[in-house]
Amino acid sequence: MSKILPIKNMVCPRCVESVEGILKEMDLHFESIQLGEVVLKKDLELNSINILKDKLLEKGFELLEDKKAKIVEKVKNLIFQLIDQYEDHKLSKMSDFLSKEIGYDYSHISGIFTENQGITIERFMILQKIERAKALLTYNELNLNEIANSLHYSSSAALSSQFKELTGFTPTEFKKLKEPDRKSLDEVG
Repeated sequence: MSKILPIKNMVCPRCVESVEGILKEMDLHFESIQLGEVVLKKDLELNSINILKDKLLEKGFELLEDKKAKIVEKVKNLIFQLIDQYEDHKLSKMSDFLSKEIGYDYSHISGIFTENQGITIERFMILQKIERAKALLTYNELNLNEIANSLHYSSSAALSSQFKELTGFTPTEFKKLKEPDRKSLDEVG
């Protein structure tokens, strides 16, 4: 019987590789690994769970056991995935998407998220989009219109306005900074 383990702070492909390495090192057989979740082929004994918790903590991850924390982490991971692959997703409503993926009414999900994180899901999404915009500006591969389109802003002016509001800089000013203020995804929000 398979066992789903929700894991906090898995925010990128390297995190998945790191957790996969821990599982292989412990000779734990798994069906799948994705952001925020491992599906093991069978339940673990208490001793193995404790060893896994310790090894995950050493790498900055945490095995989630609280139901509300699991929901919050699932929301975060879905948002990370959406922003990372935003062009592929044509979402009519974020609330409908999250409800469908998580299996709860959006008001329930939103209440838990806000209670746990101190900000709304919408605000978290905006902060993540701005952080992604910072990364794209730093890479200097796309122009502002392309960045705005890839992050589903209505225009580059809308992105610029929100960017300035949250960072204090216009995108152009940000690009000129010698050491731009960037955060890792798990620090945002």
